[in-house]
Amino acid sequence: MAYFDAASTEPLHPAAREALLGALEGGWADPQRLYGSARRSRMLLERARAQVAAAFGARADETSFTSSGTQAIHLGVLGTLHARRRAGRHLVVGAVEHSSVLHAAGRHEREGGTVTTVGVDRTGRVDPEEFAAALRPDTALACLQSANHEVGTLQPVAEVAEACRAARVPLLVDAAQSAGRAPIPGGWSLLTASAHKWGGPPGVGVLVVRKNTRWRSPLPEDERESRRVPGFENVPAIVAAAAALEAYGAEMERDAPRLSALVDLIRERAPRLVEDVEVIGHPVERLPHLVTFSCLYVEGEALLTELDRLGFEVSSGSSCTADTLRPSHVLEAMGVITHGNVRVSLSRGTRAADVDRFLAVLPGAVRRLRQTSGVTG
Repeated sequence: MAYFDAASTEPLHPAAREALLGALEGGWADPQRLYGSARRSRMLLERARAQVAAAFGARADETSFTSSGTQAIHLGVLGTLHARRRAGRHLVVGAVEHSSVLHAAGRHEREGGTVTTVGVDRTGRVDPEEFAAALRPDTALACLQSANHEVGTLQPVAEVAEACRAARVPLLVDAAQSAGRAPIPGGWSLLTASAHKWGGPPGVGVLVVRKNTRWRSPLPEDERESRRVPGFENVPAIVAAAAALEAYGAEMERDAPRLSALVDLIRERAPRLVEDVEVIGHPVERLPHLVTFSCLYVEGEALLTELDRLGFEVSSGSSCTADTLRPSHVLEAMGVITHGNVRVSLSRGTRAADVDRFLAVLPGAVRRLRQTSGVTG
């Protein structure tokens, strides 16, 4: 099987596995206590915090660990809105943000706040000037992802950060897809990420809150994680996440051009090999490992199942499910085809031979499904 779904989760990095096993032996005790085994746990935790903070260009005391990237976003959004109620109750978000951002925005609206959603072009990219125009004197927070999770388009974080700085509005950047894979522009006030995206273990998220950013926990206070995140720290998993981030980031500096060339190959050849295919996302301003395309006259779930049968584990950019019957909000916002969608995201070590084989079987897979549905081509 060829694993082509790294945007969902990256396989556990060997460095993470080694660090995890070591920390299970030495990092099991409560890092809040004062006896020897607890002090060893605390040392491991703080060393991991310093590693992760350095990777994001932050201070260790600005960096907290959560139970997931989603929890980091919820705490970041709701905590900032809570702390800045006197400044205003207006929130600005991009139309293609991760659902965790949009769900937090929905809660804010239900509780009496207001939300402005900034649209995107057909590549999935916001216009910095349009984003800046959405900022108001009563804007408490703005949210913009570093890169889109479905189509890989990089967002103009630096330009938006400059506009937010001029308007004195904190900017939260969801860096889940970029962390470890691509540079993250500075200028943000809050940053969130998720360890399993870079080859760390699941169950570890990161929330960074800059020192000059007003933030107050929307949850009951807890003495853990500088009173930002409640609950007992999973020290072994955090240590493994930090080790994976360092190792994975170093590998991607070398390997990103190779993965990007493989993605270029798919972007170029898929529309030539299969009729009625639209490649989605920005062709240049994009993540190095991700490409999404849509096939007309094919159901996305059927295509994913057929590709799985042929040895390729891919996902769909569309989040259409049987219970909601709604297509992806990202694809809808972009104004592109929302069905027959395939997201290919290459993991570390993906071989060129796997991509060649994928392109070889794709035309036949699409043709068989179209014939089944009564469409030829």
